[in-house]
Amino acid sequence: MEETSGTPDSDQDKQFCELCGKMENLLKCGRCRNSFYCSKEHQRQHWTKHKLICKEADKTRVSQQSATKQKQQPSQRTCGKRETTPGAQDGMRGQDFITSAKGSEEIDAKLSEYGIKNNIKNNSETKSSPQKLALEYIAPCMNKHGICVVDSFLGEETGQCILKDVIALHQTGKFTDGQLVSQKSDSIKDIRGDKITWIEGKEPGCEKIRFLMSRMDDLIRHCNDKLGNYRINGRTKAMVACYPGNGTGYVRHVDNPNSDGRCVTCIYYLNKNWDAKKHGGLLRIFPEGKAQFADIEPKFDRLLFFWSDRRNPHEVQPAYATRYAITVWYFDADERARAKEKYLTGSGEKGVKVELQ
Repeated sequence: MEETSGTPDSDQDKQFCELCGKMENLLKCGRCRNSFYCSKEHQRQHWTKHKLICKEADKTRVSQQSATKQKQQPSQRTCGKRETTPGAQDGMRGQDFITSAKGSEEIDAKLSEYGIKNNIKNNSETKSSPQKLALEYIAPCMNKHGICVVDSFLGEETGQCILKDVIALHQTGKFTDGQLVSQKSDSIKDIRGDKITWIEGKEPGCEKIRFLMSRMDDLIRHCNDKLGNYRINGRTKAMVACYPGNGTGYVRHVDNPNSDGRCVTCIYYLNKNWDAKKHGGLLRIFPEGKAQFADIEPKFDRLLFFWSDRRNPHEVQPAYATRYAITVWYFDADERARAKEKYLTGSGEKGVKVELQ
């Protein structure tokens, strides 16, 4: 297998490591020149799947090169020099994007400018009616923008109980370093710096986390058949994550770059009195096809939905205070079935399907 060549692509936003979804310091496959990897190791691990399309793409490329060789000027030919794709920040034109860490009110206003009208909705009027919240707000917002934020989702008292469960769980020492699906890497801490544990909801001391998951399920159940063309029939366990506040984050990536079945990412935040100017930790989403990015502050009792696939590359910016979040991924039935047939999903916890509660 040839060494990859990292010639930058003109459409940087569509470049992802085919194995893990990472979007920084990418190398291009030297054979088909259509696929990207963050390291030779990930290229080797993905080769059994990639080789099926790599050979055909290579044949097409060679034919095209032969047809145009006579017309090509010497100065236009590539020399095969290994280069790395610029990082996300290097490739941005700052004036085209929403500014970064600001106060909550200013971020909310910027989200409205971004085009998500009323995207941050206070749930105080609809807490007793998940069906109304799902049908009148979440489904239309997701279909139009691919991102949806609900504030005051469960209320102060319930949110505080969930936070106590999470803190107690963290203190047990069961959290481990976050991984990329089922892949392990010596450089994992350079990609993501969170500590995580997976919760089904039946574990002792996790009753309130289970309640949160059931409320998430209620919303998705009411939205089902109204979220794009998806038919959602299950989800993962809940990933409870903690960024310890030492400046760690998660580089720009895609949750589901390889069609593993996950279609909707749902995140619940548990951080009281969070100040983005002081604490950082913003979730920055780069919606495909838009010139702006959207900054989501991890505020207490805030619920966030977004499409899990390549439409929403995102990153967690460095956090300088302890940052807690609970994430659940929902599966599209058809894509999940196809992924199982193609053995794309691995055997990690993220691939464990759980029926909706």
